[in-house]
Amino acid sequence: MPPPDEEEKRYKEAQSRVRKMKSFYQDLVTFVWVNILLLVINLIFSPKVLWFYWVALIWGIVLIARALNTFTIKDRFLGKEWEEKKIDEILKKEKHKKP
Repeated sequence: MPPPDEEEKRYKEAQSRVRKMKSFYQDLVTFVWVNILLLVINLIFSPKVLWFYWVALIWGIVLIARALNTFTIKDRFLGKEWEEKKIDEILKKEKHKKP
């Protein structure tokens, strides 16, 4: 059984990931509703010139990047492991600098 500190750390990391997932899903729902609203506005006020898809495209690209970060990349790039590795590197350098 892991020590209480490690178990608490794992719990906090899991909690953080769940919050990140929840936030993504909330953003996804907002994306859908806002783009439906923009489509309706576009079709009512300027049906000959479609512009709503530019918002959907740009926002969609950002949302895809966020989904990759949330569900696949996780913390591999500039995440917890990277932070811990860099902290260890800096501490080792500092240790060697001191006389």
